[in-house]
Amino acid sequence: MKRLHVDWTRCDGHGACPELLPELLRHDDWGFPVAISGERDPAVPRELEEHARHAVATCPLMALRLYEAPAPAARR
Repeated sequence: MKRLHVDWTRCDGHGACPELLPELLRHDDWGFPVAISGERDPAVPRELEEHARHAVATCPLMALRLYEAPAPAARR
């Protein structure tokens, strides 16, 4: 499963990513992106991966990164 990471050291709150991925992100009170789910790096459903890649490519400060999350460990 892919996850979306926001690099807070780069983000200036331009607001493009919540506009491009409203299913995953919203603006906080200062215009910065936060995950709707409350997760630090929200999971990206397969049907939104293309939109997430577009948001990553569109970010003016390259503050977004899409990465493959490791599979959760099996419980015994």
